[in-house]
Amino acid sequence: MASSNPFLLAADNSPALLPLLREKPELASGQDEHGYSLVHAAASYNHLDLLRALIQEFKVDVNLKDEDNETALFVVETTDAAKALVDLGVDVLHRGLEGLTAREKIEGEGDFPEVAVYLATVESEKAGKELEASAAEFMKNAPEGMKVTVGTMDETQDIPAEFDPEFRRRIEELAQREDFNTAEGQADLRKLVEEALLDQGLSEERNVRSKQA
Repeated sequence: MASSNPFLLAADNSPALLPLLREKPELASGQDEHGYSLVHAAASYNHLDLLRALIQEFKVDVNLKDEDNETALFVVETTDAAKALVDLGVDVLHRGLEGLTAREKIEGEGDFPEVAVYLATVESEKAGKELEASAAEFMKNAPEGMKVTVGTMDETQDIPAEFDPEFRRRIEELAQREDFNTAEGQADLRKLVEEALLDQGLSEERNVRSKQA
């Protein structure tokens, strides 16, 4: 008699699994005693069609976490599985109980370096977009007439030339840090940029006042 255990069926990518889940959809988001889910299984075994079906058809949370507070991204072994999870909306900057992102954990274990490289790129892009959004939000309340260059800030030439040389030095120094592409590093960069934007705005405001005087 064939097994009706959904976790075993997921590991084998059995054609019997999806009909079972359609009959009993509550099984799709089920987790074992360790928090291991069908999403974790599909990602780990690189069963990408099953993975997409779980998220898109059965509406399982792509960020479902196990007992170690780790999503399925922490157990991927291929860049294809990692990309599929990213495309489905997994949080690449989420940290497990060990305080590591999936990229940091995979990088530390050293078994799937190509996955770590891919996730490092995704982390950097995500952090850069968050920085742009932060700068754009800041600019909504900036002094009228204030002009700045808002880029990804991944490169120092995106920093406005009007910025104080000390800020440029601090940002260039930050870019050399090993944790530059982590959430913490990008948060520090965002803080520096906002300080520079604020100082520039205040300086321009003082110049306008002096001219009016």
